Amino acid sequence: MTKRIWKNAAVAGLAVVLATGTAAAANAEPGTPGALSAGERLFPQLGNGGYDARDYDVAVDYRPGVTTMNASVTMRAVSTQALSSFGLDSAVPQVRSVTVDGRAARFEVKGEKLIVTPARAVARGHAFSVKVDYVVDRAKSPVSPVMPLPPGFENPMPVWENTPDGFAVLGQPDREHAVFPSNDVPADPATYTIRITTPSDVDAVGSGTRVSKQRDGDRQTSVFRLDRPAATDVVQIAAGHFTEVDQVGPHGLPVRSYVTKAAKPAALDRVRDTPAQVAWLERTIGRPFPYASAGALGVDTLYGGVALETAAIPTYGAEFLADPRETPTQVHELTHQFFGDAVAVHDWDDMWLSEGHAIYYQDLYVSAHGGKPFDEQMRGRYGINNQQLEQEGPVAHLNSPAGVLSGSDNGGALTLYALRNVVGQPMFDRIERTFYDTFHGRSASTQDYLDVAQRLSGRDLGAFFHDWLYTAKTPVMPGHPDWKA
Repeated sequence: MTKRIWKNAAVAGLAVVLATGTAAAANAEPGTPGALSAGERLFPQLGNGGYDARDYDVAVDYRPGVTTMNASVTMRAVSTQALSSFGLDSAVPQVRSVTVDGRAARFEVKGEKLIVTPARAVARGHAFSVKVDYVVDRAKSPVSPVMPLPPGFENPMPVWENTPDGFAVLGQPDREHAVFPSNDVPADPATYTIRITTPSDVDAVGSGTRVSKQRDGDRQTSVFRLDRPAATDVVQIAAGHFTEVDQVGPHGLPVRSYVTKAAKPAALDRVRDTPAQVAWLERTIGRPFPYASAGALGVDTLYGGVALETAAIPTYGAEFLADPRETPTQVHELTHQFFGDAVAVHDWDDMWLSEGHAIYYQDLYVSAHGGKPFDEQMRGRYGINNQQLEQEGPVAHLNSPAGVLSGSDNGGALTLYALRNVVGQPMFDRIERTFYDTFHGRSASTQDYLDVAQRLSGRDLGAFFHDWLYTAKTPVMPGHPDWKA
């Protein structure tokens, strides 16, 4: 995510998962309740134990003139313990029914938890599905319980971004479960099918590749498929009147962008840069774009004053997208497709692995396209880093949940730059590609990155990473001892 306002307001295993079966055999273990927290330090209310989510099938029915939408989600998961009950993160206003493996299940809503008790305990190691039929209300954007708004503030980043002709969603960091009940933690990425029903004259956009659009009278349903795992917080569901821009990227990659018809022509010019930006990233990172298609979404709203790395198709406010000075932000969000989306962070303390990479490659792109030399950009970031550390806390141990939005970006990029200076460019590139190859399609922690760097470089980098990620003062920059923080 690129933060622009609110600075001071405080699939190899899928076939197995899709297998059918009953919730438990007659002689199964009786089961115990799954945990109702994933143990996140910054967001302790998020996440649930006892299962591993593998796939979500989300359906919404949009009708102009009303803010409510009938919706459903089917989560397919594998149990990691025998479950007598389990939780989903949920901030939707009404849950109508829940089934587990097709059988009606008892459920209870407590705060932002949907607690499900299946008719039979779910056996350990069982591939099971849970379907939730519910209603959402786009007039209601519940505020995060750990990121409350100061007195007098309206919600600057509502989860439901309503537009004159539709809507989009903004789920990061912990609001996607107001869109669909889920295991709403980055450590549990999954694949997605998104079904959006709209009037026939209204377009729908979802994360992933559009695989079908079927009309039924004056209604139509568009289906999108995200076939590589991503965390819940980067899933997009949107509707409106869009201009569709179809292009072809490197090695035949489909690039399909959608820009509100209310946008300035310059916004269309920006999205037409997407194939070249993807090609540059592929050459620089050394790996193909992680999803089956790419694109950009420009909506008729300020979109909370941010740009978000929604999977396969980053989201922008159209006015923001029309500004040519924001081209580096497009590269920033596309970098997130590799680091942050395809490789999800293990928990929110690891957000520097997402934001730091996005800033690092964004600045490289600027330098490679006639902008300020890369070293000069890093020197500028070095000069302000103590200020950010003082405000946000150490890069990998932030002071508050709000810091995940942008509090690790500067220090994260500097950490990568310092590592490159220590190990050299060829080794740094090898570390980056090995880390990506090892963890794409799942989540990775700071320790995971450190382990890859140490193994490949043959160096003990523990003290290096400690100084850059866990202290409140900027270390001396390797290769540039004269730089002043």
